[in-house]
Amino acid sequence: MKVIILAGGFGTRLSEYTESIPKPMVTVGGKPILWHIMNTYSKFEHKNFYIALGYRAEVIKEYFLNYRILNSDFTVDLSNGNVVALQQDAVDWNITLVDTGLNSMTGGRVKRMRDFIGDESFLLTYGDGVADIDLDALIKFHKSHGKMVTVSAVHPGARFGELDINNNVVTSFQEKPQVSQGWINGGYFVIEPKFFDLIEGDDTILEKTPLEQAARMGELMSYQHDGFWQCMDTKRDRDSLEDLWETGCAPWK
Repeated sequence: MKVIILAGGFGTRLSEYTESIPKPMVTVGGKPILWHIMNTYSKFEHKNFYIALGYRAEVIKEYFLNYRILNSDFTVDLSNGNVVALQQDAVDWNITLVDTGLNSMTGGRVKRMRDFIGDESFLLTYGDGVADIDLDALIKFHKSHGKMVTVSAVHPGARFGELDINNNVVTSFQEKPQVSQGWINGGYFVIEPKFFDLIEGDDTILEKTPLEQAARMGELMSYQHDGFWQCMDTKRDRDSLEDLWETGCAPWK
């Protein structure tokens, strides 16, 4: 399936990094979080990517245009300028980079991808969240119910340590665990192409009218992912993901 990744927002809550680069290019373990998301899809053999660009689009374009050199050792022959990459990080991804407008909303960016997707089912996610989600199981679930949209429902990470208390006795202490109750939109959608018809234009927010309308129509299903999921909204989130990566404990690795 083709994969759309929304990578055009301003990332204002991560301003420590995003004054000069778009949020999907903020690194974890030396790689942009966008790369980590694409690597998750690639592990399930989904390697045809459509990146919806907006803010600082040129940064993402330059990264992938120069991907082999940036991720390789290489030899330069200064007599003629020839460069030979000694490939260290071979990937076989096909990446289409599409400028979907500086000020487009999430729904508008998806709508602008319609001509690239055609009449196929497609995958969609945001450019700032990683998970150890089983994409095969997600797609199987989507095909089983025959509805227009499947959204992955996830447990958000707690901002503070969670205590289990019984008669004032702390029976369990977990430092910033995944919240066990409540579900939120974790991205990682599977969508049928008729969903494009529910998006009016650039000013449409994906999470408002289109998904709300799909829900009213009975065409929105949730795939409940109980495993790891974390978005990167703040520097604190980024540092937490970096710690997981550096200690070899990254569940999405």
